Amino acid sequence: MIENIENQIDYREAIIHGYVEHILEHGKQPASIFKFAKSLNMKEEEFYNYFTSFEAIKSAVWEMIFDKTVAELEGQEVYPSYTAREKLLGFFFTWIEHLKKNRSYLLSLYGGKGDLRNPIPQEIKSFKSKVKEFANEIILEGKETEEIANRPYISDRYDEAIWLQVLFVFQFWIKDTSPGFEKTDAAIEKSVNLAFDLMGKSAVDSFVDFAKFLYQSK
Repeated sequence: MIENIENQIDYREAIIHGYVEHILEHGKQPASIFKFAKSLNMKEEEFYNYFTSFEAIKSAVWEMIFDKTVAELEGQEVYPSYTAREKLLGFFFTWIEHLKKNRSYLLSLYGGKGDLRNPIPQEIKSFKSKVKEFANEIILEGKETEEIANRPYISDRYDEAIWLQVLFVFQFWIKDTSPGFEKTDAAIEKSVNLAFDLMGKSAVDSFVDFAKFLYQSK
């Protein structure tokens, strides 16, 4: 569950918290913004100072979980020394821990849905932008350390591949019934390792590099 707000009222946080509580208690979103605002002892026009729709609140929840994940990850002393692969693994494992705190809420909204990729829900779009920006930082670092191969045209799509991996992990976790979500942990490790094997320098890349070297050495 989203953490309780502090004594000094943050109305934006109060709205998010109230919305999550409503979903958990009723299994569906409020009937109207007017009724929801009234339940928070707010006027409807006051609500619009912070959000314009319920979709905007759902979007804020996704962003909040992402921001807390990255803040915790980057706050670790060892994080700067991680390889690109380790940073992506760290992101997924930390993200899942924050998703667990909100599992009942997320199950209510997404438990019965199939593939979230097509069409992508409106409330996930800002989260997608954040993920791709974070992924591009890892990809750039991976290219610098040569963990990731810089392939024309293809490497420009690596961030989209990582985004699809994020959706895969989320949907796997939503359906996971294993104790402690141990199957999700295994899925994360295997999928990240596969991604880096595919993005990394393959035997074909090495052969092409060697052929170029021989040609240029003539």
